[in-house]
Amino acid sequence: QVQLVESGGGSVQAGGSLRLSCAVSLYTTRSSCVGWFRQAPGQEREGVAAICTGGGSTYYADSVKGRFTIPQDNAKNTVYLQMNSLKPENTAMYYCAASPFRVRSPGRAYEYPYWGQGTQVTVSS
Repeated sequence: QVQLVESGGGSVQAGGSLRLSCAVSLYTTRSSCVGWFRQAPGQEREGVAAICTGGGSTYYADSVKGRFTIPQDNAKNTVYLQMNSLKPENTAMYYCAASPFRVRSPGRAYEYPYWGQGTQVTVSS
């Protein structure tokens, strides 16, 4: 059974930084893709960033390019979401997700069968 556990959420002022962590089961770290998604109240879940094995290719939503990165530490079975220059509109519940197969659209939630429980990020102005 694939398990993912997020941590690192919290409250920060605009312009600040946070690093989210997604601890994944050993099986998942050898899988194709791990992604980060977010969902604000009343809005659809949107892809933020993803990293895939087989070359370590990455995906970033246009709105976070240049501010967010998705490093991983295979020794710790952990994928991170480093968020810099945070904005109030980045406030949301953040989820990590995993797919054991190669995905065509890494920013789409339907590509990922396994999900963590989420961690809240609140950015104040």
